[in-house]
Amino acid sequence: MNEIDEITPSERNSSSSSSLTSSSLQDTEDDNRTIHTPRVNGEIPALDDATLDHERLAERLSKYGLAELQIEGDGNCQFRALADQLFRNPDHHKHVRKQVVKQLKHFKTLYESYVPMNYKSYLKKIKRSGEWGDHVSLQAAADRYEAKICLLTSFRDTCFIEIVPNDKTPSRELWLSFWSEVHYNSLYASGDVPTRVAKKKYWLF
Repeated sequence: MNEIDEITPSERNSSSSSSLTSSSLQDTEDDNRTIHTPRVNGEIPALDDATLDHERLAERLSKYGLAELQIEGDGNCQFRALADQLFRNPDHHKHVRKQVVKQLKHFKTLYESYVPMNYKSYLKKIKRSGEWGDHVSLQAAADRYEAKICLLTSFRDTCFIEIVPNDKTPSRELWLSFWSEVHYNSLYASGDVPTRVAKKKYWLF
């Protein structure tokens, strides 16, 4: 099988999403940046709460001049969104998941304390296609790809989360939106979202 080529930082900077940098989000009184703490997924919100959360996320996207590339809601959305940012192709999600699982396995001491279950069971679970990614797998992705992951969220008290590599200077930025506990999409500057063919529903509600 052919190797999957990553987009280098210079290539990323010359792409249509080059206007996205973490400094482009200015802290405001009601939209705060938060230091990332890895964690497993919480409970899926009730439909009414999820709807309000999505409206809040849409307002923030508009405020900061961002737009979403809609990602399939098949359980692989975190890895699909990361694959789009890394390779401009969400279909490389299996490769991204494999690399993240390798990171989690080989550097167990970095992540085990954040997982409230048997770690081997967690690895067995997260490696399955269709299993939802969490904030532990996001940290592992940041470490594996030496990337700052910029996460625009729908959380009421947290607009923006920066996930940085452990003990490394990030060489790139990956931009995702997070409809909290429901769905991830890939972010671009408004008007620069590439055209993709939608195959399935975008999220699970």
